[in-house]
Amino acid sequence: MNGHQEQEPSSRSSGQMENRPGGAGLPSSGLVADVLVQARARWGWFVALGLVLLSLGGLALAHVFIATLASVVFIGSLMIFAGAGQLVHAWRIRQAGGFLLWSFSGLFYLAAGLFAVVFPLQGASMLTLLLGAMLIAVGALRTWLWFNHRGQRGWSWLGVSGVLTFLVGLLVAIDWPGNSVWVLGLLLALDLLFQGWSALLLGLVLRQGASR
Repeated sequence: MNGHQEQEPSSRSSGQMENRPGGAGLPSSGLVADVLVQARARWGWFVALGLVLLSLGGLALAHVFIATLASVVFIGSLMIFAGAGQLVHAWRIRQAGGFLLWSFSGLFYLAAGLFAVVFPLQGASMLTLLLGAMLIAVGALRTWLWFNHRGQRGWSWLGVSGVLTFLVGLLVAIDWPGNSVWVLGLLLALDLLFQGWSALLLGLVLRQGASR
């Protein structure tokens, strides 16, 4: 009897140990380990993806005008799908209110997307102007936030980022519309190159982990 009674607290303590909050992290850590093992086994796919993206980025960098047109057509296609989706949504909720708002938004997206696809040069000009205005607004906002918190540590980087973003947006706006034939293509090329290097380096790191 005493032996049985002495074993009950130990069983309770072991059950409590299993129900502790810290124990909940064990399955998740095991899941992360399984994901890493699977990723290391497929490191070649990351390297191949990185090489493909680097090649596309190099082509876009060598032909920024074509890359600009391609990016405008891609954005215009997304706007067409978005506009069509909003029109369908407006038709479905026509009895619940908001029909005119969703319809106007859908028609605007649809018209803007069709304009960008049919007239990519003019679409590139408008998108470049919007990009410059957005960079100016974001840079001014970051600079304003830094000015209001300039006494705190670590906020100086926000001020530097705000000033640089504002200057880049100002340069884009000043040289508009002459720069509209290459700005979007250059941004697309840089994005592809950055993603390509990231995927390639990740694949090489996974390869080193798999070989250990």
